[in-house]
Amino acid sequence: MAKQIWFLTGSQDLYGPETLEKVAVQSKEVVSKISQGLAAPVEIIWKPTLKNTANIKQAMLDASSDPNCLGVITWMHTFSPAKMWIQGLDLLRKPLLHLHTQANQSLPWATIDMDFMNLNQAAHGDREYAHAVARVALPHKVVVGEPGSADVKSHIDAWAWATIGWNKSQNLKLARFGDNMRFVSVTDGDKVSAQLQFGMSVENYGVNYLVDVLSTISDADAETLCDEYEKLYDVSAELKRGGARHDSLVYAAKQELALQKIMTDGDFDAFTSNFEDLGALKQLPGLAVQRLMARGYGFGGEGDWKTSALGAILKAMTPAGGGTSFMEDYTYHFGPGPAKILGAHMLEVCPTITKSKPKIEIHPLGIGGKEDPVRMVFTATPAEARVVCLVDMGDRFRVISNEIKVVEPNEALPNLPVAHAVWEPKPTLAISAEAWMLAGGSHHTVLTNAVSLESIEDFARMAKVEHVIIDEDTRIREFRRELQWNAAYHRFAERI
Repeated sequence: MAKQIWFLTGSQDLYGPETLEKVAVQSKEVVSKISQGLAAPVEIIWKPTLKNTANIKQAMLDASSDPNCLGVITWMHTFSPAKMWIQGLDLLRKPLLHLHTQANQSLPWATIDMDFMNLNQAAHGDREYAHAVARVALPHKVVVGEPGSADVKSHIDAWAWATIGWNKSQNLKLARFGDNMRFVSVTDGDKVSAQLQFGMSVENYGVNYLVDVLSTISDADAETLCDEYEKLYDVSAELKRGGARHDSLVYAAKQELALQKIMTDGDFDAFTSNFEDLGALKQLPGLAVQRLMARGYGFGGEGDWKTSALGAILKAMTPAGGGTSFMEDYTYHFGPGPAKILGAHMLEVCPTITKSKPKIEIHPLGIGGKEDPVRMVFTATPAEARVVCLVDMGDRFRVISNEIKVVEPNEALPNLPVAHAVWEPKPTLAISAEAWMLAGGSHHTVLTNAVSLESIEDFARMAKVEHVIIDEDTRIREFRRELQWNAAYHRFAERI
């Protein structure tokens, strides 16, 4: 069954059956208008008009308990006294969007009478209702405008994608093969607090559990997957059938099949690995991780469960054809020309961020003490994008995002044996890097060229988590003050 967003219309019995019939007809028309062209894979479901406290309370309980309901859109077509909504709003456990609209785009100036005024008074009713939402302090989004307008649809679509991410977060299970990289701070964190805040469950597995599953994978199944690799990618000659190092590709295929089996059997959405803890694995998983990320799984290196979880969430929010990948800020180009960041990782960058045909190669890995690992090598395709991280600040979690422009490298990189992306951060490398570090940002991120900043903002609001944005308008003096204000707010104030 397709995931749903419920559309709840508010009114009251005061207006009589004839007016309420018009309310129902017009609210269905609004649903039809906002549904047209919605890119998010959800269905907006109209529900009967709510006219009293008992109906409202039941509707909110039903929405909260229905696993197919991702969120609720409310609209007060007429005047719906907001005390009727207090209990229902207090019980709501799904994301809320308040659509402030009306059935008519333009006023029929020459014919307006009191019957028209009584029917079309959302300007009145929505403000009454909005007061109650503010009093309940329920995190929500407000969208204002004519329901058929592109602007309104865009805002609703961004929120709808965020509800998909929030649903993923609430049900997310993450398999952690090995622990956090020794002595590293930012990739560690409070997993119990994360489950309370986001719903995610982070579960530890010894890396030799993966080894045991890998031992059950047959050579024949691995060879079949190798044939698929040769059809989809540019596989180096030494890795093809008959090549001197084909056995390494077969082993990489076994890693992929084993990881996929664990993910499927355990209903996991994300996972981590750690080059410091490879047990009896012959090589650090590279190609396997890249392939699983391309199928929508989140990943974090060195035991970084927060980035892995964020990756799975943003992958769920990524429209078809878009790219979202695990990433790391690796090194800088300060000039000449625009300052840029070269991002990569040891092996694990998702091929969804390139439109070119990846190469499958094998190269030495200077750390880990294992055999040379197989990996895809490619350059990210230029695009407007953003890098996002999730960090544990001790008393709260913080999402940090930086608007970037992915660009072509200044020159070819013939000796760089890993997938990579080059980008110009906004507003400049100097300001973005300073702001990122002031905010305590991670060196691991999720790079996405498809999930909008608005959707990320909406998700952070649903999670009741701080979101710090670095973009073309960022100025360090104001940014420092924002961090100070945020710290005071999150320590002393109720979240709204």
